[in-house]
Amino acid sequence: MSKESKELQAKAQSQWDAKKVGNLLLDNALYILMIIFVIYIAVVNENFLKVPSLVNILSNTAAYLPAALGIAGCIVLTGTDLSAGRNVGLTACVSASLLQAATTANKMWPDLDTLPVALVIIIAMVLGAVIGAFNGFWVAKFKLHPFIVTLGTQLILYTCLLLYVKMGNNNGMAISGMADSYNNFVKGAIVSVPNGSGGATPIPNYVWYAILLTALMWFIWNKTTFGKNMFALGSNEEAARVSGVNVFMTTVMVFALAGAMYGWTGFIEGARIGSNTANTGYNYELDAIAACVIGGVSFVGGIGKIRGIVIGVLLLRLIFVGLTMLGVNQDLQYLIKGAIILFACALDMRKYLVKK
Repeated sequence: MSKESKELQAKAQSQWDAKKVGNLLLDNALYILMIIFVIYIAVVNENFLKVPSLVNILSNTAAYLPAALGIAGCIVLTGTDLSAGRNVGLTACVSASLLQAATTANKMWPDLDTLPVALVIIIAMVLGAVIGAFNGFWVAKFKLHPFIVTLGTQLILYTCLLLYVKMGNNNGMAISGMADSYNNFVKGAIVSVPNGSGGATPIPNYVWYAILLTALMWFIWNKTTFGKNMFALGSNEEAARVSGVNVFMTTVMVFALAGAMYGWTGFIEGARIGSNTANTGYNYELDAIAACVIGGVSFVGGIGKIRGIVIGVLLLRLIFVGLTMLGVNQDLQYLIKGAIILFACALDMRKYLVKK
């Protein structure tokens, strides 16, 4: 090989390596920017990385993670679920109303004894799953876009929520005064972490439940026929149908599973918030969608990993807790969420076009 040929080859190789590095940086730009921002917050506010703050971030991540795990399946099918937040709100209010302490003033259902926690979990998750299956039915049966279907369901659920909080003795007031069994199950703690100040910061029980649910969803996505069918359907519906996938049933089950996750989230929020109104769950779908797209769940369909969703939720919670510590106006966080979604979707589409 001549000297000139070697120089051209070396130049081409250098350009190729530079292009690879550039693509790598661009594909991970959102992660890089968020990590830089987290480092900045830690430098500006030394309390950001202290144990109480870290436990707070972990707790917030655990609270929002189940909803993100649910909506991720809808995104894998090239859809979404705009009704997720209202589903969370309705199941939260139902759970709270069934688990109010008997001594609570203005108890919503005074003639109803406080139900067992396990029974209310089932009620909340079944209610959420039924609502999800309703969405899935309209999407699968009539080939309507999930955006339209879940937008309609969102409005229906909000109406149901407004009517529900006015039932019984509640008269539209916040549903509060939870039973000890409910509070202990959700917010109680069996593990505490030393905080360096002579005390300990408790880790609420719902953190451990979120870890178990994440493991369960990983198993469903990666080790079951249903999970394989979901990804096949998201990648290419016609090819999945020809391969023997029951498109109708798979679609309904994906939305039903998402609804069950919203139901669990609602059950947790009922006790975590402690004072539930018609605004409970408002915009939760925005957080869930943002976390999913940050975590690499693609709207192109058929792409997504559980670990990516966990990372996405964690990064968002780090950012929003950090913004609060920096004294940023709470209202501006919606602007930041919207910008994150747009940026993440733009990067996702760029990677899709490059592959195509």
